[in-house]
Amino acid sequence: MAAMAANAWRLLVTEPTDGATNMAIDEALWRGRHAGTSPPTLRFFAWEPPTVSVGYGQPLDRHVDVAAARRLGVGLVRRPTGGSAIYHDGPQRELTYCVTATADDLGIGGDLLDTYRWIARALVRGLNALGAGAEMIPTGRGLARDPAFCFARTGAFEIEVAGRKLVGSAQRRLGTAFLQHGAVLLGVDAERLRELFPTTPDPLATLTTLEAALGRRPSFDEVAAALTDGFEAEHDVMLTPGGLSSEESARVEALLGERYRRDAFLAAPTA
Repeated sequence: MAAMAANAWRLLVTEPTDGATNMAIDEALWRGRHAGTSPPTLRFFAWEPPTVSVGYGQPLDRHVDVAAARRLGVGLVRRPTGGSAIYHDGPQRELTYCVTATADDLGIGGDLLDTYRWIARALVRGLNALGAGAEMIPTGRGLARDPAFCFARTGAFEIEVAGRKLVGSAQRRLGTAFLQHGAVLLGVDAERLRELFPTTPDPLATLTTLEAALGRRPSFDEVAAALTDGFEAEHDVMLTPGGLSSEESARVEALLGERYRRDAFLAAPTA
C-alpha cells in the first residue's frame, strides 16, 4: 500500500445492506488496518433490512425476542464488538458509524478510554453543528450488570442530550488496531423496540433521537456530512472518499462464509 500522509484518512460511505455484510465489512477494515494494508477509515452505513445486532459475547436468549424479529422481517447478526443488543433501523431512522485505526493514527496513547474520548469529541462536534445540544459524559453511571438493550446502558464517554443517550458505541482491539462502531439515532420506532426487547421495562426511558433534539428528523446524508466535518475540524484529519480495495472485498467474502452468515456463529461466537 502506498504511503499516506499522517493525517490522511479514508471516508467510506456504503449503501444500506444486511447485517452480515455490514459486520463483515467492519471486521475486514479492522483486520486490514491491523495488517497495515488498509488506511485509517471512517465509515458511515445503514441497514437493509433493519437488524438487531447482539454483542460478541452476549447470549441470544429471551432478552431479544427472536420470534418477533422473524415475524417483523428484522435481521439478526452477531457483532465483532461486545456490549448489548441494538436495533438498527433503516437509513430514515439511523446512521451507523465505524472507525478502524490505531492509536498512532489518532496521535494519542493506546488507552481504551483515550480512543473513546477522541472519537466522542468528533461526534459531539458534528452533532452540535446540527444543533443537537449533545455532550460527552466522562464517566458511566455504574450499572451492576449490562442490560440486554444497549441504549439502557450508559458507559464512559457516552454521548447524551439532556441526560438521555443519543449514540450507542462499542469497541474491540486487535494488537494496536481497534474497531469502534456505534448507532446514531435519527428517529425511533417505539412499538418495534418494545416487541424486540420484551424484558426491557421501557426501552425509550433512557434514549433520545436527533428528531427529538432538533424538532425535525435530519436525513442520513445531512448527518453524515456534519459528522465528516466534525472529525476533520476537531482532529485536523483529511477525509478522502474511497471504496473497498480488492483485498478488503475478498476478506469480506471470507468472513461472511466463516462467520457472519453461519447460524452457529449467531447462536454462539467462536474464537
